Amino acid sequence: MWPWGHLAMAYLVYTLYSRLRRGHRPTAATALVVAVASQAPDLVDKPLAWTLSVLPTGRSLAHSLLVVVPAVALLHSLARARDEGEEPLVVAFGIGALSHLFGDALFSLVALEFREAGFLLWPAIPPVEYEVEQSFAAHFALVDLSPELYFEFLLVALALVAWRSDGYPGLTTVLSWPARLWRGVTETD
Repeated sequence: MWPWGHLAMAYLVYTLYSRLRRGHRPTAATALVVAVASQAPDLVDKPLAWTLSVLPTGRSLAHSLLVVVPAVALLHSLARARDEGEEPLVVAFGIGALSHLFGDALFSLVALEFREAGFLLWPAIPPVEYEVEQSFAAHFALVDLSPELYFEFLLVALALVAWRSDGYPGLTTVLSWPARLWRGVTETD
């Protein structure tokens, strides 16, 4: 799944959770955490595999349920112990990261190609050898108008409708960052 598909899927899952479980729309903070967490597995694995050659593939360490589930559980336990209102942020992170893993495995599972979803249990299951060169350029060169890509665009459209319905949580915060950065630069000169 591409970054926009991961973001859309994570936001849709989180807004559904937030409305059904917590009784309100996502906050700016939780929406931003979901957005970052939805990209986190790729931000960890792809550079470590494709650029630094530390990991075997771009879907290994941070794409493994054997790593992500304990990490989220540990964060959740720490947040509950501190009891400072951080639990919703940890839940948002967990939903974002786990939806990423599900999104990457989705098309393989639907096609009943379970070996392709083996990364979910790395290192217990050895990584799949991909035919594509392990680089950012090689993967972007593969973008084509496939049913999977159309599905991701549908997810993006649905997520945009949900985000609008939720009042665009996080947008004001993101739009204020350039001004904050500018103030920080000019105040230190």
